[in-house]
Amino acid sequence: MANLPTEKVNELKQLIHSHLNQTDVQSKIKSCLDNSFGAEGDARSGGVDENAILNVLRERGVISDVMRTLKFEGIGRTEGRGVGKTATERLAQVTSTDDTTPAKVSLDPTKRYLYLQVLGGRAFLEHLQEPEPLPGQPTSTFTLHLHFKGQRFRSRPAACSCEPDIHEGFLLELQKDRSKIANAVTLLSMTDEIHILLIKTNPSGDKTLVGSHSLKWRTILAAESGGLRNSIEINGVGAESKVPVGVLDMKLEIIPRLSQILQKDVIRTQEDLERSKISERERLFLVYAKQWWREFLQIRSGHSDRLVKIFAQDETGTNRLTCSFVRPIRAGRLIDSAREAARFVSLIAYEKSENVGGGRTEMWSNAHSFLCKNKGDCEDHAILLCNLLLGFGLDAYVTIGTKGKGVAHSWVTTISPSGEVIFWESLTAQRFIHYFIDPDDPPLDKQLRKLDHPYQTVGCIFNHRTFYANCQPSNRVDVCRFELQNKSLWKAMSEEAIKSVCGNLGLPTAAVFPPLCPSSIDATTASNHLEYSLRSLVEDLRQDMGLGTIWDDELSYLLTPALAGYELEHKTGLSVGNEEFQHAIRQNVPDGHTFKGFPIQFVHMNPRRALGTCLRSPVCEEIVRCQGDHVRHALRVRVFPYPESTCAVWIMFAYAPGVELQGKLQGKCIQGVTISGCNTRH
Repeated sequence: MANLPTEKVNELKQLIHSHLNQTDVQSKIKSCLDNSFGAEGDARSGGVDENAILNVLRERGVISDVMRTLKFEGIGRTEGRGVGKTATERLAQVTSTDDTTPAKVSLDPTKRYLYLQVLGGRAFLEHLQEPEPLPGQPTSTFTLHLHFKGQRFRSRPAACSCEPDIHEGFLLELQKDRSKIANAVTLLSMTDEIHILLIKTNPSGDKTLVGSHSLKWRTILAAESGGLRNSIEINGVGAESKVPVGVLDMKLEIIPRLSQILQKDVIRTQEDLERSKISERERLFLVYAKQWWREFLQIRSGHSDRLVKIFAQDETGTNRLTCSFVRPIRAGRLIDSAREAARFVSLIAYEKSENVGGGRTEMWSNAHSFLCKNKGDCEDHAILLCNLLLGFGLDAYVTIGTKGKGVAHSWVTTISPSGEVIFWESLTAQRFIHYFIDPDDPPLDKQLRKLDHPYQTVGCIFNHRTFYANCQPSNRVDVCRFELQNKSLWKAMSEEAIKSVCGNLGLPTAAVFPPLCPSSIDATTASNHLEYSLRSLVEDLRQDMGLGTIWDDELSYLLTPALAGYELEHKTGLSVGNEEFQHAIRQNVPDGHTFKGFPIQFVHMNPRRALGTCLRSPVCEEIVRCQGDHVRHALRVRVFPYPESTCAVWIMFAYAPGVELQGKLQGKCIQGVTISGCNTRH
């Protein structure tokens, strides 16, 4: 401590003092001193020696208890030697049996923290009649997800019920700057709110977004006790965004405690001022957007039928400029290239947004919601892919148009410095080069340029800075020029107008983009577990048919390079290793046998669901139900994890039956190597 500046020493003393008050250590010290020096201290004329007090406290274990509960990171470190971990890196999933005392965590005395405790849930009436789960029986669970200033947190799952047992603590960093600990005035200027999501996971692993809430936390700056209890209503999503689905009881606490307490009127005035600024910006932009739209319609009467999407509604029912959904995302070391980013996005499950009673509704998910529920519509996929491609330095745009049969669709367009236009299908990770077809060309030239992409029309393209509406004579993709600076082809919105509502103060809390989280899936363990489960299911199926099953472990292992090659091809577009795989199969399949394999890819790890899908293929059904005295089966599973616990699951069923099953073959029957399957996701 001698090496610390005086300011840091004072801050450290304040933190220790706050901690001693919270853990009631002072009463323990007083009790020890009364017992040890009560009578003896009165008899001494010179008072009690300081060393004697320390010895008594050390013998009674008081000092060791304090040191165990008080831990610091970053104290005494010099610049350049590294700093303590952030709250995100620690995951900050703090739990405590006492709802008034934080559990053991690592604190940086140069920072201010917000400790949020969830004390339970109630009034989730949809689960009022939920039966008690039997021991060992899987049940649906609730999980809370939090996002605040680039930090993400997740609670432990709790069984779904009318009063779910959600008891969790989260330690949120209020400041990144280590130069000076934030005071009440500095904290008052922070506009970020805590975005809270409630996710329901059913026994099969399928996730549903139940509700969303943006928590205003700055009222704690007026709490004289340093803590604040309140209850928040979690509203539904989409058409139910104004309907509460349940209540969460919470407690907030500033650590270390503030020396200056603000007045409630000051906090209310600050929030009203921020709200009025946002409202004025939105009003001015709406006036501009209406005028811009009128000018667009005046160019050509048919423009009213084009898909020009200026505003979209998110899951909270908030209407937002579509550009506000886009922001460059850097994936750090989790994703290495643009094509790998496309592969990652394509592995997130596709789900159409539907109304109660059926019918598609358009609901664009906030980035945090999309990542937590791990599924979404085509717009959600296109926006995330565009964000990642922007992070990799590409000139990328979300594109709104139609595909086959006039169905509305979204994809991503990138434009190279040389003008090459590439379409990225976010649902499949496919890439298509756009070839312009001049309507004035002879019919024969048009036929030579056959389109290989599914897109028919394009209405508008946009990113976080620009918005362009297609004002060309035809909105067909094949005759569209992507020369965005040409005002006769594209009508642009003012970048300043877009910036006014896409700035930090203009965006709702839920729109702030969270960092990607690394995968929690262990590839080896997951692959082995799924493979053993599938083997057991196949054995049971064949046993019901009165057939035995012989697994060829060596042949199963030889399938590994093929699965790795399939995933590499999807991730990079490069096809490698197939020749070596063919050679290995021909070398190791016995004489008189032929080989047939069926590869397929999934985005989930449910064995029963996977086998059911596989058996719908005649090729796989032939392999699994094959009969004969010399049939040897093979099965290989490879799980390839990606960020956000998404994964590509490759499965290959194979067999090597004898000649009596295949008919009379000349020479070695191993020359018949057949790989037929489905490379699309399920």
